[in-house]
Amino acid sequence: MSSDYEYSDEDDYYDDEDEDMMSPEEDDSASDDDMDMDDFRIPQRAVRKAYEVEYEALPQSAVEKLMASDVEHISGIFGVEGSTASLLLRHMNWNKERLIEKYMDNALAVSVAAGISPPSRTSFSPSAAGPERSQSFSSSARSGGLRRPTRLTPGISPNVIQHPFRTDPSLRHAAPTPKPEPFVCPICYDDSQTAFSALACDHAYCAGCWSAYITSKIREEGEHAIRCMAESCALIAPDPFVRSALGEDTPTWERFNELLARHFVSSNPNLKYCPYPSCTFTVSCPAAASKSSLTTIVPTVLCGANASPPHKFCFGCPIDSDHRPVVCGVAKRWLKKCRDDSETANWIKSNTKECAKCQSTIEKNGGCNHMTCKKCKHEFCWVCMGPWSEHGTAWYSCNRFDEKAGIDARDAQSRSRASLERYLHYYNRWANHEQSAKLSVELYSKTEKKMEEMQITSDLTWIEVQFMKKAVDEVEKCRMTLKWTYAMAYYLEKGNEKELFEDNQRDLERAVEDLSELLESPIDTEAISTLRQKVTDKTVYVSKRNEIMLEDTAKGYLEGRWTWNVSVEGFD
Repeated sequence: MSSDYEYSDEDDYYDDEDEDMMSPEEDDSASDDDMDMDDFRIPQRAVRKAYEVEYEALPQSAVEKLMASDVEHISGIFGVEGSTASLLLRHMNWNKERLIEKYMDNALAVSVAAGISPPSRTSFSPSAAGPERSQSFSSSARSGGLRRPTRLTPGISPNVIQHPFRTDPSLRHAAPTPKPEPFVCPICYDDSQTAFSALACDHAYCAGCWSAYITSKIREEGEHAIRCMAESCALIAPDPFVRSALGEDTPTWERFNELLARHFVSSNPNLKYCPYPSCTFTVSCPAAASKSSLTTIVPTVLCGANASPPHKFCFGCPIDSDHRPVVCGVAKRWLKKCRDDSETANWIKSNTKECAKCQSTIEKNGGCNHMTCKKCKHEFCWVCMGPWSEHGTAWYSCNRFDEKAGIDARDAQSRSRASLERYLHYYNRWANHEQSAKLSVELYSKTEKKMEEMQITSDLTWIEVQFMKKAVDEVEKCRMTLKWTYAMAYYLEKGNEKELFEDNQRDLERAVEDLSELLESPIDTEAISTLRQKVTDKTVYVSKRNEIMLEDTAKGYLEGRWTWNVSVEGFD
């Protein structure tokens, strides 16, 4: 039997004949077309960098679709309504496998624990399942409709007017009972109310009390599991009941759905809600779901919201910012140390410093570390207080701490002093870059004015002067990286790897300071083109140095090159 994919000599003959019939001009044209086809090839997907992590941003609507899919799955397996399946999933923290196992073992117990069926009603029909049993007791609660229960006259047996299947047959033909008294809501005691509703427990209240109670639970307490108002009643109102009680209050209903989505996200280790206020986006990052993965990656993600600046945070820890290149365990340890009151009293004096020449008190109000004393014109480095003339390309060693004094310490007091000086060395540089990043708002304002000035005094358009804004963005991003490199360097074990790390740190810091000084320098209208070229080149270089720092650190985590001088979570 022949195949469509078998090799055939006739194919060769056909091709040769076509080649003979083709003219030289056509042959050259065909070869040119073949060469041009390379220009239309689909580019391959960009390779993800070592310090990046794969994730997906999800709006609340996408999260609600995931919830609906789980509810539909459980509803199909158990044969229950969607509202019942939703309550079951919430009770098990959206763990479908565990819910199926527990429900198949004892449906009644799970239904009672989930707040679907009242405990006193489960014994009347041992063969009935929990959710179906609760639905048979209160069809109005299941449909979300309202009903008006009645209050019984004292001395009359409740079996006479309650459920028929619990009534004694001998009493079915008894004398007519007296007309029951009008029902009064036990919460507000308003006898003018005509609309009442109750859950499967038959604890009836007026529609106004239900609406006020549910609104208060959602708005003020942030509850998504709203229990019955009766004392010691554990039944939970299903979603249709909540929707019916709220009526036209759409904002409260939307808030209720947001609370459900937050509960779903918090129960799923692959999801995390954006920590920024009023943001409803969620991020899915399975690569950072386990604690063991956080020793090799720093899962920095964006939530996908159209915000300026974008919502960037760490998926693996509660830190609401980008703390690359340091891993979550080290970052949390460093922040805890900085919050310690015993340490803060020692570095509070770092807010102001004295000029080394005239001892005038100086406060830093800009992002550049090149300081000039207004009184004596002495130029120095804000970080190390050394003369700025020594901070050339060959002498810039401001980023490295000399631990010789700590090694040579002979008593506890000197060792404690050396330890404190070492901590202050790294903390002052960490806080300095944090302060400089906070001052970026002021730098943005100054840069925008310079951009307008360049546009007026030169032939550059507004788009062409955007190089200044890009430079400020790059400086701010790199200062965040530098800030956390000092936290990492504080806990790194001394050795060759730390030396190489601090070399990269020094090169990045020097490039950032040079670019920052260019941005804050006054504009010479006759040298705008030269300034543009310098700023553009320096911005590219700074971006490259930042990428080298992040890339090398990330590869070090994957290769196990970094060792710590303290016990770090996940590295034990």
